[in-house]
Amino acid sequence: MAEQKNQNDHLNVEDALVQSEAFLIKYKNAIIGGVVAVIVVVAGFIMYKHLYAEPREDKAQAAIFKGQEYFDQDAFELALNGDSIGFTGFLKVADEYSGTKAANLAKAYAGICYAQLRKYDEAVKMLDSFNGNDQMVAPAILAATGNCYAQLGQLDKAASTLLSAADKADNSTLSPIFLMQAGEILVKQAKYDDAIKAYTKIKDKYFQSYQAMDIDKYIEQAQLMKK
Repeated sequence: MAEQKNQNDHLNVEDALVQSEAFLIKYKNAIIGGVVAVIVVVAGFIMYKHLYAEPREDKAQAAIFKGQEYFDQDAFELALNGDSIGFTGFLKVADEYSGTKAANLAKAYAGICYAQLRKYDEAVKMLDSFNGNDQMVAPAILAATGNCYAQLGQLDKAASTLLSAADKADNSTLSPIFLMQAGEILVKQAKYDDAIKAYTKIKDKYFQSYQAMDIDKYIEQAQLMKK
């Protein structure tokens, strides 16, 4: 009887893991897309409010404004390639105003647009071209790149990039999200020790985060699957 109960518990845990894994793997791009979208939009707003003195920077800032509106409306194709009424698209803004901070921001937007359009190779190239050291935006862009690798089936790159993004962010807002995603990918690869390490970091270092609330469940699941 006890043995039967243990078997049932084990099956229930595995079933829960499969369901949670399927959810995060399926929706990881939407999850990180949402996080990055918020961060990028906020960063863009701040930059727009504090325009630089150089005329070229001013023009570049003005050029991406309509794209930000399209982006907020999930009109990713228009945001990326422009419309027929004056907005040239993030790609052309990044190229035409190369070297400005607005052009760098346009690269981030363009990369996320490509990801939302499921053009992951293009997304990786564009996101890789983004250059930033901000503790919120830069790690989020790196994590978006990791999620694109996952969509391309490059799981080793995906996991390592997400772990790097978590280290780079080093805060309770973003790091647990990236560690959670990396852990799910590592479980999918049967790299249970590495997954447990990622989950345990959430528990030990980011214990005040939302993800830490039920992290013991994920640690237990990975430990059971390891046996």
